[in-house]
Amino acid sequence: MSTETTGDTAERDRLALEKKRERYVWYVLGYFLFGIHIVAFVMIYAVRHAK
Repeated sequence: MSTETTGDTAERDRLALEKKRERYVWYVLGYFLFGIHIVAFVMIYAVRHAK
């Protein structure tokens, strides 16, 4: 029989899920900011090369 209580297991699972969600948020934020920079560079290029 396991020596851990159900509460300990539930708490550990909750913390693992929270960590996973936090990592997902950072990835989304990183890709979003990277995308904004790509759009900005394309716009700068378009304005500087417009006739």
